Amino acid sequence: MKATATAPSNIAFIKYWGKKDEQLKLPENASISMNLSNLLTTTTVEFSPEFKEDSVIINDKNNFKQSSRVIEQLNLIRKKANMFQKAKVVSVNNFPDGTGLSSSASGFAALTLAATKAAGLILNEKELSILARQGSGSACRSIPGGFVEWAGEGAKSIYPPGYWKICDVVAIVSTDKKEISSTDGQKFASSSPFFQTRLDNINEKIIRFKKALETKNFTEFGQIIENEALELHAIMLTSIPSLIYWQPETVKLIKLVKKWRSEGLEVYFTLNTGQDIHLIIEERNTEKLVKKLKEIKEVKDIIINQPSVGARLTEKHPF
Repeated sequence: MKATATAPSNIAFIKYWGKKDEQLKLPENASISMNLSNLLTTTTVEFSPEFKEDSVIINDKNNFKQSSRVIEQLNLIRKKANMFQKAKVVSVNNFPDGTGLSSSASGFAALTLAATKAAGLILNEKELSILARQGSGSACRSIPGGFVEWAGEGAKSIYPPGYWKICDVVAIVSTDKKEISSTDGQKFASSSPFFQTRLDNINEKIIRFKKALETKNFTEFGQIIENEALELHAIMLTSIPSLIYWQPETVKLIKLVKKWRSEGLEVYFTLNTGQDIHLIIEERNTEKLVKKLKEIKEVKDIIINQPSVGARLTEKHPF
């Protein structure tokens, strides 16, 4: 059987960093994210008794480390479906992978939905989210739609995509792949002297953030997500070994965001584990922001995202 699924990447406003169970990828703290309409992975999975071994092609390449993680996820699904046919997997992103744009989130969400469908499994959203999490923690947030909370085994939508007209404008400053993946980097989280302080205060921050989201208080919302992004990177900078994902262009944009805000354009930044920056702005001001970004030579590409639906099946199979 064959199935194809498309899934969005997501941007975490409240981050998760550090796992209390490495094997099950259970987070130390809850997180809240928004799915992104134009950062997408499309994955086709076909199981067949004719295949002698698993074949995994990601963005036209066969990478051993990436393929190994995909096959581990396929093994979970095969076990659940009580079938052991080998698979052909072809996956394509429409955005750079390995630069901190959460390609593993969209990738494992799309893989999980396509593979379970191809294996004949009928799973509800919660079950799919739990299964996707075992491939990549943040992938569980790309299964439901819109604004999503992950507070346990799986994630759930707390507001639909059309709830709030805000945009995530991604500024690509480099397509260089990061040296240490998020999966590996999280293993060092607890070595930061600030990590326990973060955990002690995160629940209060989540309460404040949820209130800002509920009331659509964009100023409070923006202040919290900027603080959260900087706190995340403070943990990474002070872990052993230290993780420095930013590039000089990243810092330049952070400073420009503060300057633009002082001049009256209300925009806020957030980042994942990479150099590319997410700029959060109300939809009505998006054109003003994009115009400014186009004037900055360090910005290689601009991707405008609205809140998106989650993972979904499609009949457009690439093979």
